[in-house]
Amino acid sequence: MKNSFQYLAYLSLILFFVSCEDTPESPIVLHGDAFGTTYSIQYYPKTSFDAEKGIDSVIYAVNKSVSTYLPNSDISKINAGDSSMVVDAIFKDVFLISEEVHKKSFGYFDPTVGVLRNAYGFGDAAPISEIDKATLDSLMKFVGFQKVKLLSDGRISKEHPEIYFDFNAVAKGYGIDLIGAYLQKNGVDNFLIELGGEILARGKNLSKNESWVVGVESVDSDLQNRKITKALHLKNKAMASSGNYRKFRIDSVTGKKYVHTINPLSGSAMQSDVTSATVIANSCALADAYATAFMALGLERSKEVLGSLPELDAYLTYSDSIGTHQSFITKGFSALLLD
Repeated sequence: MKNSFQYLAYLSLILFFVSCEDTPESPIVLHGDAFGTTYSIQYYPKTSFDAEKGIDSVIYAVNKSVSTYLPNSDISKINAGDSSMVVDAIFKDVFLISEEVHKKSFGYFDPTVGVLRNAYGFGDAAPISEIDKATLDSLMKFVGFQKVKLLSDGRISKEHPEIYFDFNAVAKGYGIDLIGAYLQKNGVDNFLIELGGEILARGKNLSKNESWVVGVESVDSDLQNRKITKALHLKNKAMASSGNYRKFRIDSVTGKKYVHTINPLSGSAMQSDVTSATVIANSCALADAYATAFMALGLERSKEVLGSLPELDAYLTYSDSIGTHQSFITKGFSALLLD
């Protein structure tokens, strides 16, 4: 069986915390697997508690609710056509967050692109050998967040049974937020969670008595030779990224290149001018979702969204009209950079 959220382990822009020297006040550090990738958590406890057991419980609950890679999860049952399923609080939260980002991103963030992800070979089904206009038109009938509703009784209504939810672009971030909430519930005020390249920071690094320091990997980095292009302070914020330079597929028959960020309005899996997006937000779910949205939106529309949402900051890389690599950074993001 494939691991849940397995493709999310290969985000094109990897975020990771900058290691600090051991001190007498070194934090507890946990490592593990979650959502098809790995996590590393640093935290300063006030009292003793079984953090690993609690974190495992959070991961299990998220997978059971919204993992498309588990056939008995709630989302898998809904995707299979079960209209009687009453969803849990996790599914409701992820649905409502997705609805919010869908509206504020002009529809470019849309979890109903699952049927397209599967068709292009980025989901949990075999890809379609060739996606011509007729095939794409038929698939687009099952795409559109306006075609689904969360009913008052907790059931999900779909205009077409074939509509396929894929919350992978928000669920991992949401799971990180839940892990953070679990730590805070147990009295932990200072921690840093890194999971699959996404980060949630609360409080500060008590060993250095300063904000947590995190890094953004360069777009020309590779898995064997990673390079940091930016380092910044992060306090009581989340950071997530998305990009296509590592996550794409070349069709063996047609030779066409498909990227994993799909335009839900056109159904295209072609690269926009934005090559990577790193977003800072109040929650990891929002950072995760907007990073994905910006990849589909392109530079100018992304800047428009950022201008309307002052609570977000971003660092975007893009290709200009002559193919030159460029970057755009908001003032808030720039202010957090290390000198």
